[in-house]
Amino acid sequence: MSILSHLPFFHQKEETKDMIVIAGLGNPGKEYDNTKHNVGFWVIDRLAKEYNISVTKFKHKALIGDGIIAGKKVLLVKPQTYMNLSGESIKEILKFYKIPISQFYVIYDDTSLPLSGIRIREKGSAGGHNGIKNIIARLGTDEFIRIKVGIGEKPNGWDLADYVLAKFSKDDLPLILSGVEKAVHAVELLLTKGLKDAMNQSNQKIKPSQKNEVIS
Repeated sequence: MSILSHLPFFHQKEETKDMIVIAGLGNPGKEYDNTKHNVGFWVIDRLAKEYNISVTKFKHKALIGDGIIAGKKVLLVKPQTYMNLSGESIKEILKFYKIPISQFYVIYDDTSLPLSGIRIREKGSAGGHNGIKNIIARLGTDEFIRIKVGIGEKPNGWDLADYVLAKFSKDDLPLILSGVEKAVHAVELLLTKGLKDAMNQSNQKIKPSQKNEVIS
């Protein structure tokens, strides 16, 4: 368990002792529904459908819903603060339910991965992603599990913000849906096999030529 679990607001309530908080990042509003930056929301929606969890209750600046995945108690979260303030909602939720950092996963889009690729990381910097940057700032640590879903690098000449807020093309849609399924499977592996095995089974080796500017 993380050292942070011993800090005051991470002392757990008995009823949430083993609960895992799984947050997907995105922007609220219909205009953002099918954009690349909302892939984290897509994964939460897919988990909710697969495991019959209603993510409709508005609390702590987020849409939330609790249920069971792979035999584990989970709380699915879609922050409604807009991407760049995601940490406000996440901190409120972890504090209210007294969840240690070790029981928090976050899912988000990543331009440094090829379309439909995924990668699980145990910790690390924001890598230019403002949603993750805000979560790190609010929690005071970068030691939390994240599942990154590749949306592909931006084309030459595109502004990065315009790219991540654009919708997927008809040709790209099947690929990103495959990436969403991989991310769902990664969550299941984390819950059943643990971090090491989940990383070994899910992570791809990215060629140097595939590395590029990360999401802002």
